[in-house]
Amino acid sequence: MVATPPIEAYEELDSTNAEARRRGEAGEGGPVWITAAVQTAGRGRRGRAWSTLRGNLAATLLATTDRPPGEAAQLSFVAALAACDLADTCLGPGAARLKWPNDVLVHGRKAVGILVESGTRPDGRLWLAVGIGVNLAHAPTDVERPATAFADHMAGPPPTPRAALDVLAPAFERWRVAWTTQGFAPIAAGWSERATGLGQPCEARLPNRTLRGVAEGLDADGALRLRLDDGGLERITAGDVFFGEA
Repeated sequence: MVATPPIEAYEELDSTNAEARRRGEAGEGGPVWITAAVQTAGRGRRGRAWSTLRGNLAATLLATTDRPPGEAAQLSFVAALAACDLADTCLGPGAARLKWPNDVLVHGRKAVGILVESGTRPDGRLWLAVGIGVNLAHAPTDVERPATAFADHMAGPPPTPRAALDVLAPAFERWRVAWTTQGFAPIAAGWSERATGLGQPCEARLPNRTLRGVAEGLDADGALRLRLDDGGLERITAGDVFFGEA
Protein backbone atom coordinates (compact mmCIF):
# COMPACT_ATOMS: atom_id res chain seq x y z
CA MET A 1 0.00 0.00 0.00
CA VAL A 2 1.33 3.44 -0.92
CA ALA A 3 1.87 5.98 1.86
CA THR A 4 -0.31 9.07 1.42
CA PRO A 5 0.85 12.57 2.46
CA PRO A 6 -0.86 14.05 5.54
CA ILE A 7 -4.01 16.16 5.16
CA GLU A 8 -4.47 19.61 6.73
CA ALA A 9 -8.12 20.72 6.81
CA TYR A 10 -9.29 24.33 7.19
CA GLU A 11 -12.74 25.82 7.54
CA GLU A 12 -12.02 28.63 5.08
CA LEU A 13 -9.17 29.76 2.80
CA ASP A 14 -8.98 32.23 -0.02
CA SER A 15 -7.69 29.37 -2.20
CA THR A 16 -5.98 26.11 -1.38
CA ASN A 17 -3.64 26.71 -4.31
CA ALA A 18 -2.83 30.19 -3.01
CA GLU A 19 -2.05 28.73 0.41
CA ALA A 20 0.21 26.11 -1.17
CA ARG A 21 1.92 28.84 -3.22
CA ARG A 22 2.57 30.97 -0.13
CA ARG A 23 4.09 28.00 1.64
CA GLY A 24 6.14 26.95 -1.37
CA GLU A 25 7.52 30.46 -1.81
CA ALA A 26 8.35 30.54 1.91
CA GLY A 27 10.46 27.41 1.51
CA GLU A 28 8.08 24.68 2.61
CA GLY A 29 8.19 21.54 0.51
CA GLY A 30 5.51 19.16 1.76
CA PRO A 31 4.25 16.79 0.70
CA VAL A 32 0.97 17.77 2.33
CA TRP A 33 -2.64 18.02 1.18
CA ILE A 34 -4.33 21.33 2.03
CA THR A 35 -8.13 21.34 1.96
CA ALA A 36 -10.78 23.91 2.87
CA ALA A 37 -14.52 23.62 3.42
CA VAL A 38 -14.99 27.00 1.71
CA GLN A 39 -12.81 28.94 -0.74
CA THR A 40 -13.45 32.66 -1.02
CA ALA A 41 -11.24 33.24 -4.08
CA GLY A 42 -10.83 29.90 -5.83
CA ARG A 43 -9.10 29.90 -9.21
CA GLY A 44 -9.24 27.68 -12.26
CA ARG A 45 -7.17 27.40 -15.41
CA ARG A 46 -6.18 30.56 -17.28
CA GLY A 47 -7.26 32.82 -14.42
CA ARG A 48 -10.90 31.74 -14.40
CA ALA A 49 -12.80 31.83 -11.12
CA TRP A 50 -13.58 28.48 -9.48
CA SER A 51 -16.49 28.46 -7.06
CA THR A 52 -16.33 26.17 -4.03
CA LEU A 53 -19.57 25.88 -2.09
CA ARG A 54 -19.77 23.97 1.16
CA GLY A 55 -20.07 20.28 0.40
CA ASN A 56 -17.69 20.37 -2.57
CA LEU A 57 -14.04 19.35 -2.41
CA ALA A 58 -11.23 21.88 -2.71
CA ALA A 59 -7.79 20.36 -2.12
CA THR A 60 -4.22 21.09 -3.16
CA LEU A 61 -1.14 18.93 -2.84
CA LEU A 62 2.00 20.90 -2.00
CA ALA A 63 5.11 18.96 -3.04
CA THR A 64 8.58 19.43 -4.49
CA THR A 65 10.27 17.85 -7.48
CA ASP A 66 13.61 17.74 -9.29
CA ARG A 67 11.82 17.49 -12.64
CA PRO A 68 11.89 20.47 -15.04
CA PRO A 69 8.65 22.50 -15.29
CA GLY A 70 7.57 20.88 -18.56
CA GLU A 71 7.69 17.40 -17.06
CA ALA A 72 6.23 18.52 -13.73
CA ALA A 73 3.18 19.80 -15.62
CA GLN A 74 2.36 16.17 -16.47
CA LEU A 75 1.03 15.87 -12.92
CA SER A 76 -2.15 17.47 -14.24
CA PHE A 77 -2.81 14.16 -16.03
CA VAL A 78 -2.03 12.28 -12.79
CA ALA A 79 -4.59 14.47 -11.01
CA ALA A 80 -7.19 13.84 -13.73
CA LEU A 81 -6.74 10.07 -13.44
CA ALA A 82 -7.06 10.21 -9.65
CA ALA A 83 -10.24 12.29 -9.93
CA CYS A 84 -11.59 9.82 -12.49
CA ASP A 85 -10.89 7.00 -10.01
CA LEU A 86 -12.85 8.94 -7.38
CA ALA A 87 -15.79 9.38 -9.75
CA ASP A 88 -15.77 5.70 -10.66
CA THR A 89 -15.73 4.78 -6.94
CA CYS A 90 -18.71 7.02 -6.18
CA LEU A 91 -20.75 6.68 -9.38
CA GLY A 92 -19.71 3.37 -10.88
CA PRO A 93 -17.10 2.40 -13.48
CA GLY A 94 -17.29 4.37 -16.70
CA ALA A 95 -19.25 7.30 -15.26
CA ALA A 96 -16.32 9.65 -15.81
CA ARG A 97 -14.37 10.38 -18.98
CA LEU A 98 -11.34 12.61 -19.54
CA LYS A 99 -11.12 15.49 -22.01
CA TRP A 100 -7.76 16.96 -22.92
CA PRO A 101 -5.87 18.13 -21.05
CA ASN A 102 -7.41 17.41 -17.66
CA ASP A 103 -11.16 17.97 -17.64
CA VAL A 104 -13.08 15.22 -15.85
CA LEU A 105 -16.56 14.84 -17.34
CA VAL A 106 -19.36 12.96 -15.60
CA HIS A 107 -21.99 11.91 -18.13
CA GLY A 108 -20.67 14.57 -20.49
CA ARG A 109 -20.58 17.49 -18.06
CA LYS A 110 -17.61 18.95 -16.22
CA ALA A 111 -17.40 17.85 -12.58
CA VAL A 112 -13.75 18.46 -11.70
CA GLY A 113 -11.31 21.32 -12.12
CA ILE A 114 -7.53 20.90 -11.97
CA LEU A 115 -4.87 23.59 -11.68
CA VAL A 116 -1.13 22.83 -11.39
CA GLU A 117 1.19 25.69 -10.48
CA SER A 118 4.91 25.73 -9.72
CA GLY A 119 7.82 27.94 -8.81
CA THR A 120 11.56 27.68 -8.25
CA ARG A 121 12.89 27.19 -4.74
CA PRO A 122 16.23 28.62 -3.54
CA ASP A 123 17.77 25.11 -3.88
CA GLY A 124 16.80 25.01 -7.57
CA ARG A 125 14.04 22.46 -7.15
CA LEU A 126 10.41 23.23 -7.97
CA TRP A 127 7.59 23.59 -5.50
CA LEU A 128 4.33 22.27 -6.93
CA ALA A 129 0.74 23.09 -6.10
CA VAL A 130 -1.60 20.46 -7.59
CA GLY A 131 -5.11 21.79 -7.05
CA ILE A 132 -8.20 19.64 -7.52
CA GLY A 133 -11.77 20.89 -7.13
CA VAL A 134 -14.62 18.37 -7.26
CA ASN A 135 -18.32 19.22 -7.54
CA LEU A 136 -19.60 16.72 -5.01
CA ALA A 137 -22.82 18.39 -3.81
CA HIS A 138 -23.23 21.45 -6.05
CA ALA A 139 -22.54 22.37 -9.67
CA PRO A 140 -22.02 26.00 -10.73
CA THR A 141 -24.45 27.47 -13.23
CA ASP A 142 -22.53 30.57 -14.35
CA VAL A 143 -19.93 28.65 -16.34
CA GLU A 144 -18.75 28.51 -19.94
CA ARG A 145 -19.63 24.83 -20.37
CA PRO A 146 -22.30 22.67 -18.70
CA ALA A 147 -21.29 21.42 -15.26
CA THR A 148 -22.60 18.70 -13.00
CA ALA A 149 -22.12 17.40 -9.47
CA PHE A 150 -21.77 13.86 -8.17
CA ALA A 151 -25.02 14.39 -6.23
CA ASP A 152 -26.90 14.76 -9.51
CA HIS A 153 -26.13 11.11 -10.31
CA MET A 154 -26.48 9.46 -6.89
CA ALA A 155 -29.56 8.07 -5.18
CA GLY A 156 -28.18 8.95 -1.74
CA PRO A 157 -26.06 11.85 -0.52
CA PRO A 158 -22.65 12.42 -2.08
CA PRO A 159 -19.50 11.73 -0.06
CA THR A 160 -18.30 14.42 2.30
CA PRO A 161 -15.28 16.37 1.06
CA ARG A 162 -13.01 14.60 3.56
CA ALA A 163 -14.33 11.15 2.57
CA ALA A 164 -13.74 12.04 -1.08
CA LEU A 165 -10.19 13.21 -0.36
CA ASP A 166 -9.53 9.97 1.52
CA VAL A 167 -10.20 8.20 -1.81
CA LEU A 168 -8.60 10.79 -4.07
CA ALA A 169 -5.28 11.16 -2.23
CA PRO A 170 -4.29 7.46 -2.35
CA ALA A 171 -5.40 7.25 -6.01
CA PHE A 172 -3.24 10.26 -6.82
CA GLU A 173 -0.28 8.68 -5.03
CA ARG A 174 -0.62 5.42 -6.96
CA TRP A 175 -0.57 7.24 -10.28
CA ARG A 176 2.21 9.58 -9.11
CA VAL A 177 4.42 6.63 -8.16
CA ALA A 178 3.83 5.11 -11.61
CA TRP A 179 4.81 8.45 -13.20
CA THR A 180 7.91 8.75 -10.99
CA THR A 181 9.16 5.22 -11.60
CA GLN A 182 8.03 4.56 -15.19
CA GLY A 183 7.69 7.97 -16.78
CA PHE A 184 4.70 9.35 -18.65
CA ALA A 185 3.89 6.15 -20.58
CA PRO A 186 1.57 4.52 -17.98
CA ILE A 187 -0.14 7.87 -17.40
CA ALA A 188 -0.71 8.35 -21.13
CA ALA A 189 -2.08 4.81 -21.41
CA GLY A 190 -4.44 5.25 -18.46
CA TRP A 191 -5.58 8.63 -19.75
CA SER A 192 -6.17 7.34 -23.28
CA GLU A 193 -8.31 4.45 -22.00
CA ARG A 194 -10.69 6.95 -20.41
CA ALA A 195 -10.43 9.74 -22.96
CA THR A 196 -13.35 11.22 -24.80
CA GLY A 197 -12.98 12.80 -28.21
CA LEU A 198 -10.03 10.85 -29.59
CA GLY A 199 -10.56 10.17 -33.29
CA GLN A 200 -13.24 12.85 -33.44
CA PRO A 201 -13.31 16.27 -35.09
CA CYS A 202 -12.49 19.08 -32.69
CA GLU A 203 -11.64 22.74 -32.50
CA ALA A 204 -8.58 23.93 -30.58
CA ARG A 205 -8.84 27.55 -29.46
CA LEU A 206 -5.34 28.86 -28.83
CA PRO A 207 -4.39 32.33 -27.58
CA ASN A 208 -3.72 33.66 -31.08
CA ARG A 209 -5.50 31.29 -33.47
CA THR A 210 -8.13 28.56 -33.82
CA LEU A 211 -7.36 25.19 -35.40
CA ARG A 212 -9.73 22.48 -36.60
CA GLY A 213 -8.99 18.84 -37.18
CA VAL A 214 -9.18 15.38 -35.62
CA ALA A 215 -7.69 14.58 -32.21
CA GLU A 216 -5.34 11.64 -32.73
CA GLY A 217 -3.99 11.11 -29.21
CA LEU A 218 -1.27 12.12 -26.79
CA ASP A 219 2.36 12.72 -27.61
CA ALA A 220 5.02 11.39 -25.25
CA ASP A 221 4.96 14.63 -23.25
CA GLY A 222 1.18 15.00 -23.00
CA ALA A 223 0.65 17.32 -25.96
CA LEU A 224 -2.45 16.60 -28.05
CA ARG A 225 -1.78 15.53 -31.63
CA LEU A 226 -4.25 17.31 -33.89
CA ARG A 227 -4.50 16.17 -37.52
CA LEU A 228 -5.54 19.33 -39.35
CA ASP A 229 -8.16 19.42 -42.05
CA ASP A 230 -5.39 20.05 -44.62
CA GLY A 231 -3.53 16.89 -43.51
CA GLY A 232 -0.87 18.65 -41.44
CA LEU A 233 -0.10 17.68 -37.84
CA GLU A 234 -0.15 20.20 -34.99
CA ARG A 235 0.93 19.64 -31.40
CA ILE A 236 -1.39 21.38 -28.95
CA THR A 237 0.36 22.13 -25.66
CA ALA A 238 -2.02 24.73 -24.25
CA GLY A 239 -5.48 25.97 -25.07
CA ASP A 240 -9.13 24.93 -24.98
CA VAL A 241 -10.35 21.98 -27.03
CA PHE A 242 -13.99 21.57 -28.01
CA PHE A 243 -15.58 18.40 -29.38
CA GLY A 244 -18.91 18.64 -31.16
CA GLU A 245 -19.41 22.19 -29.93
CA ALA A 246 -17.38 24.18 -32.43
